[in-house]
Amino acid sequence: MHILMFSDQHADSLGGVQVSIRLQKRFLEQAGHTVTVCAPRMHREHAGSPDYIDTPSIPITLDREYSMTLVSRGNDRRIDRALAGRPPVDVVHVQADFWGAMLGYRFAARHGIRAVHTFHNHMEFGIEQVVPCPKLAIRALLWWEHRVLRPARSKLAPSAWAYLNELAVRADASIAPSGHFAALLERRGAATDVEVILTGADDAVVESVLRDAPSRQAGRPLFVWMGRMSSEKRVLEYLEAILESGVDAEFRLYGAGLLLARAQAFVRENGLQDRVVFAGKVPYSDALAAIASADALVQTSIGFETQGMTVFEAAALGTPSIVSDPNIAGELPDGIYWQPTDGSVEALAKAIRLVAADVASGSPLVVEPQTSQAFRQSFQTERMIAVYERVLAASV
Repeated sequence: MHILMFSDQHADSLGGVQVSIRLQKRFLEQAGHTVTVCAPRMHREHAGSPDYIDTPSIPITLDREYSMTLVSRGNDRRIDRALAGRPPVDVVHVQADFWGAMLGYRFAARHGIRAVHTFHNHMEFGIEQVVPCPKLAIRALLWWEHRVLRPARSKLAPSAWAYLNELAVRADASIAPSGHFAALLERRGAATDVEVILTGADDAVVESVLRDAPSRQAGRPLFVWMGRMSSEKRVLEYLEAILESGVDAEFRLYGAGLLLARAQAFVRENGLQDRVVFAGKVPYSDALAAIASADALVQTSIGFETQGMTVFEAAALGTPSIVSDPNIAGELPDGIYWQPTDGSVEALAKAIRLVAADVASGSPLVVEPQTSQAFRQSFQTERMIAVYERVLAASV
């Protein structure tokens, strides 16, 4: 099969969706399939790939990490030309909500190709967190969506869920990366019969990291946090909890984002330089190695995540987690995580103290590396291929 994926952001940019797309692409290729990824051109140096179609774009964040593409007939033609010399596309896989989704469904409609949609974005929560007038923003998005995808098909009242439903009704199969997000989409009427396919950990990297990882030693605890440094990830609340906990430990934060400067200033102003380390962005293998070396992974966002990718990776590596989001905690086996009693800074600080005390006493949570195939990308890729095959069979 030739699978054409559409994304709102370039696969080499920072973010969980982008990691998921890169993993899916590689494992589908290992299974003998061809994958092309269409996304906005990046505005910084990056590895790139001949399997990417980079559409003209403009940067939309100050760090130039993220960009957007105009949904237009001109870009429709550019995508068609870029694909002219490649094998015929068998299935379109939309992993986007904005310009990537619009371009993807326009392509599928032009060429009469079946489409699959993976919902990654809890749009209602995200808009409420970052937009001053969320209701107005949603109406503007719906107006734009109805202009570039015609005719309108959703029967839902105007809302973020109606926006997502307008995409779902154009898909031949809907997928979510977690059970809790699949249930939410169905409960709000955004999609029906949503199949859950996780983003798994890279089999080979997990095995390599586990083989090379040194045994954890009792002593100063090591906490690892990973993600985009933005308000919905609650990175500043995490730093406040570190300060309030008073724990003598090393807290390593991996990633970057718009709140990085504020986070660094908070650390300086509160004298946390001997405890908090900003480790920046690192390759996937180094990220997994960092998780494997930690006494605990810390997950801090609440209500935003549609999947617990780093938490699943920690489980695969035998590292316990502090899980702030009860939805993500509900996806995990018992006995491999601590959960703060509520979403407050005080509760997170208390959880940090509890973990540090367990580590210092030599009695931390012991998580056996999860051998279940459910945490491995190879198993999830087999399930995705089955979805593609079912969708194609239905068109015969």
